[in-house]
Amino acid sequence: MTVGYLGPQGSYSQLAAQSFKKDADLRDYVNFSALFGALREGEVDYIAVPIENTLNGGVLQNIDLLQTTPGIIAVEECTVRIDHRLATLKGADLSQIKRIYSHRQALAQCGEYIARNFPRAELIASTSTAASYALIKDKTEAGIVGAHTKMEGFELSKENVADEKLNLTHFLLVKRGDISCVKHSKKIFFSATCNHRPGELLDLLALIRQMNMTKIESRPIKSKPGEYRFFIEIEGDVASQKTIQVLKTVENAARSFKILGCY
Repeated sequence: MTVGYLGPQGSYSQLAAQSFKKDADLRDYVNFSALFGALREGEVDYIAVPIENTLNGGVLQNIDLLQTTPGIIAVEECTVRIDHRLATLKGADLSQIKRIYSHRQALAQCGEYIARNFPRAELIASTSTAASYALIKDKTEAGIVGAHTKMEGFELSKENVADEKLNLTHFLLVKRGDISCVKHSKKIFFSATCNHRPGELLDLLALIRQMNMTKIESRPIKSKPGEYRFFIEIEGDVASQKTIQVLKTVENAARSFKILGCY
């Protein structure tokens, strides 16, 4: 069994992959597009992808990739606690830091800390927090990395440098297949579009009023400016006839409909 994740080793995505499948062969990829491509082409059996963060909201690229990649479905979920630390070469003088590397979300999550302590530092986005290590070349550079990582020659800050200490990222485990792959579920994640008329969304949501809706967000439809696709998560068991009937009713009423996950 193989599980792909956003690398390099030491990333939060690797932690999620290990949480999902402890004994799997793990393979890292340089970006999310490559990760979804590896699943689509059969290079891996599963991929672990972040879908939402408690501070920054939805991971929009992955929401879009779930929507546009055919023949895949999310089958498990997990939550990883995020603990950001400042990484520097040993002996670095923090007052001399000129550049800070990290994933753009990590830089945003530590924005107040960075502005307060390094107001003149240049912020440079890397492909992941773990990738920051490879970019730090001298003692005037630093990175925002996970507390669980430790590389020889580097020092990590003693404290979590995130502006909000309770920081959680929601991950999904995705595989090739469809709803028929899942025997039972606690939640169902789907997308839908409706006609661009007053009350259409309200009418669509009324169809799931029997279910507990746990999430809803919208994304612009790229080919149709001014129109939106809605991503909705509800509580429900795919083995339940009631749940299946609700989903069929929504599908019949919606202009477009896709099951993205059952977990």
